[in-house]
Amino acid sequence: MIALINKLLDWFKALFWKEEMELTLVGLQYSGKTTFVNVIASGQFSEDMIPTVGFNMRKITKGNVTIKLWDIGGQPRFRSMWERYCRGVSAIVYMVDAADPEKIEASKNELHNLLDKPQLQGIPVLVLGNKRDLQGALDEKELIERMNLSAIQDREICCYSISCKEKDNIGTTHTHTHTLFISYLFYIHVNTSGFILVSLHMNTSR
Repeated sequence: MIALINKLLDWFKALFWKEEMELTLVGLQYSGKTTFVNVIASGQFSEDMIPTVGFNMRKITKGNVTIKLWDIGGQPRFRSMWERYCRGVSAIVYMVDAADPEKIEASKNELHNLLDKPQLQGIPVLVLGNKRDLQGALDEKELIERMNLSAIQDREICCYSISCKEKDNIGTTHTHTHTLFISYLFYIHVNTSGFILVSLHMNTSR
């Protein structure tokens, strides 16, 4: 799939690639949101990242694209803020700790509750299952099933398994960073045979 996106990347940019994107990063605490931002921005992983209190905003420039990225705290007291910072963005990035099965149900419920908000209707979503380097971490197919992503039919949605620690599936080069963030244009769902299907949707309204 990554090879397919890479082949289409130059074509996308030539047709309608934005020079500026605004993304909001949400998910439960300790899922790796702030670490993800740091890896994308600097290519560096640190074990000593401090969880976000409230929110942080960071602008990341890769090539000719500037990404304005909101990192919102995942503790219960901050989740009421998620909707406000997700309004009007280019895409919502939802981080999941794929190696913590006890939090998957809560993560699923918070995602679906967020996407039920009328003002967020139609905003594309990129679900990232972090910590794939740990034993027992869910892969993409398992995340799609456990997070019930196939039930989300009103927007483009994509799911990737990543590791911030190992920088696995997180391109820190120019091309791979663009690849990650254009992935919200892809809608992933599961058909009746259980295979993951990928179809391309061009969102020209933004």
